[in-house]
Amino acid sequence: MDRAALADFLRRRRASLQPSDLGLPAGLRRRTAGLRREEVASVAAMSTDYYTRLEQQRGPQPSEQMLGSLARALRLSNEERDYLYRVAGHNAPAPATAATQVAPALMRVLERLDDTPALVLSSLGERLVQNAMAAALLGDVSGFTGLARSEIYRWFTDPAERLRYPAEDRDRQSRAQVANLRAAYGAMGARSRAGELLRALQGVSAEFAELWERHEVTRRFGDHKVLVHPVVGEIELDCQALFTEDQSQCLLVLTAPRGSEGFEKLQLLSMTETASA
Repeated sequence: MDRAALADFLRRRRASLQPSDLGLPAGLRRRTAGLRREEVASVAAMSTDYYTRLEQQRGPQPSEQMLGSLARALRLSNEERDYLYRVAGHNAPAPATAATQVAPALMRVLERLDDTPALVLSSLGERLVQNAMAAALLGDVSGFTGLARSEIYRWFTDPAERLRYPAEDRDRQSRAQVANLRAAYGAMGARSRAGELLRALQGVSAEFAELWERHEVTRRFGDHKVLVHPVVGEIELDCQALFTEDQSQCLLVLTAPRGSEGFEKLQLLSMTETASA
């Protein structure tokens, strides 16, 4: 770990950004250009003290997860992200791992969506980031690790995952999950994380194994769907997706027509989320 290089890089990158780059208000008059340390720390979900110590060359070695958060907060390019990992004493992320870093373009759009559920998914169904409305609608998945980070894996191994959909729609969702994985597997190959997920599911789910043999391939995100929420019940939503150029990530936005029952239920969820914040 090169503490001096890490500290200098963080300071210079922080100074090059403005609050608007992170979707933050400009606030009162600033004495220096760029972001404040507490702003970077807040967006990266770490304490200001921890971040300050990194800039002052006296912090502990950041974990790879922490570096990923910093890379997103500081809007690093792939090359800048790899440099950050190396000066912090870690190998740069492998291509499969790098795909879990939220694409900056999608992140900028997500940050401007605060009145409707929006989230970024990897090609393996991993929820990389979500806004408060998405968390209120779909729940918190930050506690999942390993293969369970993928909603495809959870769909076939955790019965609770299916409770978000009406019973009559679950067979269709099963086919969609398998078809999404086959599309990712075709793009990433047998030795990728998609291949690891495939082998694991073939070993634990007869339903998955049967559906895999159908060879259906698609990325079906744009859709009209019904979700089941524990507070507001069934809620009808339109689902639209914006993909990165390499199809490795998508921004998923869930909306309902103004004045519809679904819209009213989203408003209720928004008020519930605000009250609990």
